[in-house]
This record gives sequence, structure tokens and C-alpha cells, in this order.
Amino acid sequence: MDILYINPPGLPDGSPVTEPQLMWMRISEQLGNDRQLHETALAFLAGTIGDPMVRNRGTIGGSLANNDPAASYPSAVLALNAIINTDRKSIPADDFFTGMFDTALDEGELIQDISFPIPEQAGYKHFPNPASRYPIVGGFVAKTTNGVRVGITGAGPCAYRQTEFEDAWADGNLDPEKIKNIKIYQERLKSDIHASAEYRAHLVNVMARRAIA
Repeated sequence: MDILYINPPGLPDGSPVTEPQLMWMRISEQLGNDRQLHETALAFLAGTIGDPMVRNRGTIGGSLANNDPAASYPSAVLALNAIINTDRKSIPADDFFTGMFDTALDEGELIQDISFPIPEQAGYKHFPNPASRYPIVGGFVAKTTNGVRVGITGAGPCAYRQTEFEDAWADGNLDPEKIKNIKIYQERLKSDIHASAEYRAHLVNVMARRAIA
């Protein structure tokens, strides 16, 4: 299985790398320049984060360590079953996000790089907050050699996997109609001034279907 490595601190000389720079340099370097930036779901996600000012300052490592419930990258990390490598250990995506603004990182532990399986098919879509442009709900769907995984962000206290969708797509056929009538239980979702839990439950289904439409 091919693996894409992303190093948040930047280039070998240690210079900082912003989100758009990181996505272009690392993906084009390892997948080949013939693979256009917009053709990769992870790169597409990077281009939707916040606004240009945010994107030109932020990094994927910083986003994961902060674990904001409305961050986009955690949904991709979960859906792609990434490994977060720190200066102390390697943490599977399923074990990394432990709660709102909380992760499996210990005090003083630093993310060094993240490794992603290169998917056979993947897509991301989010419904943006009209002010911040961060996801009210976002969905990342990925099909790899190990099956289909779905990461959801914005809907709950932190990113999580929508296993009902994964079960529906277990045969590898990512037909959006297969999940259209799956009910999302709103009890585990959050309500705030931006959207109710009921509305977020609706968006979970819609964004997952649009991610691979």
C-alpha cells in the first residue's frame, strides 16, 4: 500500500510550511507532478479551510494538536486511517481524538509527521459557517485497500467516524443513494447558535453524500 507522508514543520531546512504550500509540495513530490493539486481530496480540503489568511498561517500538525470541533483535517485523518507520529510514539487516528480540544498527546509531546494511505477514491465536503467559513458539518469519505471509512467534523464535540455509512458502503460501491435514508441520531450531536443538533444530523448525511457525488 502506498503511503503519503506529511511533515508539518516544513522543509528539511526547518522553514515553516503553510497549508497550501504543504499540500502542493508534499503531494506533488510523492505522487508526481502529473497529479494535479485539485485532484486529491486532502489538497481540496486544505483549500477550504477558513479564509486565505488562515490557510497561509496554519499547518496540519497544529490543527490536529488543537482538535477544534470545527477543524477540517481531523475528518480526513479519521477517514484515511492516518498515523500521527510524534517525538515519543505513533498514534493511530482512531485513538488520537479524545474529546473537545483534547487528544492523546501528552504534555510537551510534539507531532513530527503524519502518514496517510493513498486512497483509491476519496472526497470531502463541508457546509461552511457564513462568517468563519469553518465547517458547521463536514464529511470526508475514503476508500482504501482496507475498506471504506467516513470521518465527520463539526457535528459533535470532536471529529468521529460515521460507522453506519461505512457499513452501507462496505462492498466498496460508494453510491450516495445507499446512505440517503440512514437516520443520524442527534442525541450525540451538539447544538449552538449556528445550528441545532437536528440540523447537524441532516447535514451529516448530506455532506457525506456530496463528498463522493
